[in-house]
Amino acid sequence: MNCRYSLSAVALYGLACLSLLAACSRDPSMPESADAANDGTSSTDRVEIPATVRNNLGITFAKVERRRVESTIRMPGAFELQPLARHEYRMTLPGRVEIEVDQYQRVEPGDLLYRFLSPEWPELQHEIIVGEQEIEAANAAIGVARARTDEAEQRLAIMRERIASLSQAEVRNAELEAQVAEIEASLPRLRAELKQTETALANAHRTREHAMHRASAATGIGEDQLQSLVEFGSGSVPAFQTIIWIEVRAAEGGVVESLELTDGAFAEAPSLVLSIIDPGKVRFRALALQSDLARLVDIHRARIVPPVGQGIDVNDGVEARVEIGLEADPRQRTIAILATPEQGRPWIRQGVSAFLEVVVESTGGPALAIPRSSIVRDGVAHVFFRRDPSDPNKAIRVEADMGVDDGRWVAINSGVAPGDEIVLDGAYELKLASQQDGVVQKGGHVHADGTFHEGDH
Repeated sequence: MNCRYSLSAVALYGLACLSLLAACSRDPSMPESADAANDGTSSTDRVEIPATVRNNLGITFAKVERRRVESTIRMPGAFELQPLARHEYRMTLPGRVEIEVDQYQRVEPGDLLYRFLSPEWPELQHEIIVGEQEIEAANAAIGVARARTDEAEQRLAIMRERIASLSQAEVRNAELEAQVAEIEASLPRLRAELKQTETALANAHRTREHAMHRASAATGIGEDQLQSLVEFGSGSVPAFQTIIWIEVRAAEGGVVESLELTDGAFAEAPSLVLSIIDPGKVRFRALALQSDLARLVDIHRARIVPPVGQGIDVNDGVEARVEIGLEADPRQRTIAILATPEQGRPWIRQGVSAFLEVVVESTGGPALAIPRSSIVRDGVAHVFFRRDPSDPNKAIRVEADMGVDDGRWVAINSGVAPGDEIVLDGAYELKLASQQDGVVQKGGHVHADGTFHEGDH
């Protein structure tokens, strides 16, 4: 025979079995709680909720708070990555790639991400070496040109002294004067040749610097480190000459978001290899009605709260800095509101939905409020369950005298006090336990068969 039970029936059965033990073992001669007389409720409004029942049914509580419900604007939205939260790593030269990380792996600054072997890297190394050779050749040519110029200037000075001596003796030497004129005529050419070799040296330096810049960009290693001498073989050589595989390391910490290439693939520059994100760099994008824009224009602070769900504290919100976005939807008549959380929470993740609560100027003051999800409908009435302040193993059934409602919190006009605990998860099961055939039972306890018996026998 097949038997099917609804979730509510199973919950009621568990609550009934455990409540029976607590209710039936009570001494009927014991007086009622003094708190019942003080708060206007009687023992007939109470439901037994011992620790075993709370654990089995997952009963949770939320505290009564003073909140500005009337002046709170709640806007739905979701978390997204900040623009600078993602870091992409691309090929700087064409080559064969070896991936060293896996998707969703956490990495720290300096961790090896991938390496690649490029056929263009040896050519770049050769350009650096050629530039160094041209520098050496230009330096040698400058030395030769400077020596020729100095030699011609010295010969010219000597000959001019001889001509001056002969002039004092009133003697002329035509041949000597011709040599002086020849040397004087050659000096501009010699000086031009010296300038030409100096220009060749400057060009050689620029060629080497350009090749070194490209090598630094391709490897991600600073130029000073590439030029530093390292031990290699039997001697010392510049570090760039020892590089065969180019290694790419993480510039910032984060999580590997995606791998765009397979291990061993050959990729051209600037193909995307992988991307890393910082999960902590998120912001919240909410949608506000354009009709509320005038009330939000001067708001700079707000609170991000998670959706009501199992395992998340209803009060676990975070403060955030708020600014009005540039995007607006004329069809939906909404405008984007961007909020940056000031603290982290486990539920703050990219793509997670939540709400942004903004308190605006209003004539209404704070009111006692409870979560809207703690109120359940019972026929034509709405009820909630307040934990008995004098006995934490009991819950008091209270008809909700509701005020204004912001969709998440509702003001309660009577029946609660600041600091009271209200049943959040499990309120529906407690409602079932306190009624039978849609009729609220007048005092008693729940038996294992699901029936509710009056009295405390």
